[in-house]
Amino acid sequence: MKKLSKVLMVLMLASCVFTGCSKKGEKVRTVNIAIQPSAAFMPMYLCKEMGWIEEALAESQVQVKWNEFESGPPINESLAAGLSDIGTNGDVPTVSAIAVGQKVTIVGVPGNGPDAYAVLASADNNSVKSFKDLKGKKIATVIGSTGHNLTKKLLEKNGMTFDDIEFINIAAGDVGIVLSTKQVDAAVIWEPNVTRLVDNGTAKIIAQGSDTNLRGTNTFLARTDYIKNNPDVISTILEQYARAVKALPTMDEATLKKVADDLKLSIPQLLSIYKKYGFAVQCDAVDTAALQDTCQFLVSIGRLEKEYQVKDHVDNSYYNNSKAADYLK
Repeated sequence: MKKLSKVLMVLMLASCVFTGCSKKGEKVRTVNIAIQPSAAFMPMYLCKEMGWIEEALAESQVQVKWNEFESGPPINESLAAGLSDIGTNGDVPTVSAIAVGQKVTIVGVPGNGPDAYAVLASADNNSVKSFKDLKGKKIATVIGSTGHNLTKKLLEKNGMTFDDIEFINIAAGDVGIVLSTKQVDAAVIWEPNVTRLVDNGTAKIIAQGSDTNLRGTNTFLARTDYIKNNPDVISTILEQYARAVKALPTMDEATLKKVADDLKLSIPQLLSIYKKYGFAVQCDAVDTAALQDTCQFLVSIGRLEKEYQVKDHVDNSYYNNSKAADYLK
């Protein structure tokens, strides 16, 4: 009988190891969070450095795993494969993921910032002082990106079309090189690249998102199946993100340095860029309209076949059921 009891005990322990039982006999859940080193998501890096999400989910027996990516498209792939459950993403990858039928939902907005997007010219280029001076010139950006959308808006505002410029596709990381070597007359890029290139003397700003109706909305994009089964987890993540939004400017120097290092910035640069964003967390009507504008833009350049209603893929219930608003007062 004692031998049988020992065998049963071993089997029960093994079962907990392989199925993820907590010490209370409950199943341990996991949330896989995808992040990317964009300045729009600096509060999420603060959450990661401080362990706030892990702390808040510990009582619910939820393990937190972080997946780091360089940009939005790989995050979409990770969500599609079920390797990530929620991620911070830009407007173009968000709208594109929904368009191709990925089962994802917009559950919030980590940040929006028109002036996080800018047109840069070489710092010593005295012939280019405004966007109007770029007629007949070479402008580079990542084709299909928000930078492309900003270029389109600025051309329209200044009575020009793409036929009036030479439009060149580049990688985001090559902006400094093409400007410093005079391969192009201007480049359209986003933070933290804008601040880095201006501060090191490579570039100057000649136009920004606020010169148009560009909002620069980013998203929390999550797997629909996951959020339906784990609504409390999503609400907690949004709540802790809001906590980080409020706390970031007041954090001690050692903590700020960790976040700045994550984004390859200095502390002064981090705090300067922070001011360019609105960290609302909730996806309001203005942000939804901005994402709809992105959808229209992608259709106009042939990246999407047809427009759809972004609002049908937004769910603010996770924000509404959290205490995020208390932190943002």
